[in-house]
Amino acid sequence: MEALTAGIDVTLGMLLWLLAAGVLAGWIDAVVGGGGLIQLPALLLVPGMTPVQAVATNKVGSIAGTTASAVTYLRKITPDRSATIPAAATAFLGAVFGAKLATLVPGELFTPIILVALIGVGLFTVLNPSLGADASLRFGESSKRHHGLSWLIGLVIGIYDGVLGPGTGSFLVIAFVTVIGFSFLQASATAKIINWATNFGALVFFIPDGQVVWALGLVVAVGNVAGGIFGARTALKKGSGFVRVVFVVVVSAMIIKLGYDVISGLVH
Repeated sequence: MEALTAGIDVTLGMLLWLLAAGVLAGWIDAVVGGGGLIQLPALLLVPGMTPVQAVATNKVGSIAGTTASAVTYLRKITPDRSATIPAAATAFLGAVFGAKLATLVPGELFTPIILVALIGVGLFTVLNPSLGADASLRFGESSKRHHGLSWLIGLVIGIYDGVLGPGTGSFLVIAFVTVIGFSFLQASATAKIINWATNFGALVFFIPDGQVVWALGLVVAVGNVAGGIFGARTALKKGSGFVRVVFVVVVSAMIIKLGYDVISGLVH
């Protein structure tokens, strides 16, 4: 049992708390990304859990949720393979590299940079109300720019996801909407596939390194699957307009949360 808990004193209340966090995180992640904003802090509240263990255990829940939501999306939406496959490949490599960095670099160093990026993304989305309503590819599907930018998006965001994670889905969505020209619904479906690759890439490093707390990871995984299926079905039913609204709400929440973290760090 200790091998599953990594020496952490697991209680029923803790498991129920993490299950609920996993369900909510899975729903948000399936619709627009950003579920890690809820799930990772919930894991960090577990007594005795190190930051790296929390990041690693979060990936177990996330990969289960992204698998469920991706399958749900793929039943209704055919992804742009020319953008999705290359981005997923580089995202996987980036996540493996990022996971290695996570054991070397304090996550707090990334918070101010992420905060500035999120503020820019949020303002850009709000000031462009028609953004992502419909697909409008910036370049042809067969063009070198279309492929090259997809590779770059996957690599950069993959590294970030391996290092820390929260907001990865949201960054993927806005990147594919603004840079590639997908609709919000298309971008959400694509983000699930790429996010699966980043989660898998991070776990390729974290599992052999012994950083996953399996008892807690499996609980958040169950919650993520339930939330992921429901969230994907909601997004498909409501369409791009609904996804855009949820995107703005989630990004705003992340800005508030990260802004509080930065201010608290400066005060203390």
